[in-house]
Amino acid sequence: MSIENMGSIEALVVASLGADAGRQTLDRLAIEPALLAQHGDTVSRAAFAMALNVALFADLLRRVPSGDAYVTDTVARGGKVIFDHGALRSIRFPNGPTGALPGGEDAFTRIFLPLGYTMAAIYPLDRLKMTGRAYRHSDFPEAIPQFFLSELHVDRFDAEFAEAAGRVFGTSRDPLNDQAKDVLARYEGDSPVQLVDAIAALPVILSAFDRQHEAPVFADYQLLLSRSNEAAWIATEGNGFNHATDRVADVAALAERLKGEDRPMKAKLEVSATGRVRQTAFRADSVERLFADGELRQVPGSFYEFISRDIDPETGRLDLAFDTGNATGIFAMTSAQESAVR
Repeated sequence: MSIENMGSIEALVVASLGADAGRQTLDRLAIEPALLAQHGDTVSRAAFAMALNVALFADLLRRVPSGDAYVTDTVARGGKVIFDHGALRSIRFPNGPTGALPGGEDAFTRIFLPLGYTMAAIYPLDRLKMTGRAYRHSDFPEAIPQFFLSELHVDRFDAEFAEAAGRVFGTSRDPLNDQAKDVLARYEGDSPVQLVDAIAALPVILSAFDRQHEAPVFADYQLLLSRSNEAAWIATEGNGFNHATDRVADVAALAERLKGEDRPMKAKLEVSATGRVRQTAFRADSVERLFADGELRQVPGSFYEFISRDIDPETGRLDLAFDTGNATGIFAMTSAQESAVR
């Protein structure tokens, strides 16, 4: 089938990932039919946002074998993944940008807001010296995955940490080119975006979800790690998806089944203060990363998460909130393999 005869999301995903990988990823996900039905010469912000998330989901599974194995098993059982949210981490210096990259969340709000996302809530992560923010899509809040974007505050650490962070993250580049910025500006201005322009912009915008700085010096990495597992993680993994999350009916029952299958499960279920949001995850998979000294080392990579959401009795709709305690507990998945850093 030619690109012109596909729905907007399929056309974008196939153009970005290739025909086989694109269709395999789409087949793994339960996507709102109204989104899949969108087609034509122009691409809506909702279709572009969903295609972006499909491609990010594929990238996460490429880097997280435990998650890929789970999804493969889910599809073999006749199921599909309801992609609830993706999480990413950023770093905020007190005096402006990070190298050539806008500081902290600014590197991503310039993408999220034009594509129809709004900030739904702020979650202080004080124990981690971070702030989390949830971004929810205005057009399809339950169907298009949310982003949980966290920001690590360099000014909450000591001067030695700040100097090492400056050396590591100060080399960051800005991945967005003029063409991608123009497409985002058109979405922001409610102007039509042609399919051909959306196809050209998607890989560039996808590249923003990656590491933008040079490989760190190992001594700087170790110093960051001594103060913050999250800072060390950003040093090697950058702004890649920290995790992607599967929305399931009964996360507690699923966790027990997966533990029985000897999957790399988190020991404890995280339950929100309301009791309506329950989360668990696989432990982060180890990855090999090249450091500035030319050595490859094993470090914690990303992971796959599971969540159950109940109906909020006040709204009668799915409770799409997050929880500070839950988030702090889930973040520990990338520090569980500290001993693997070598």
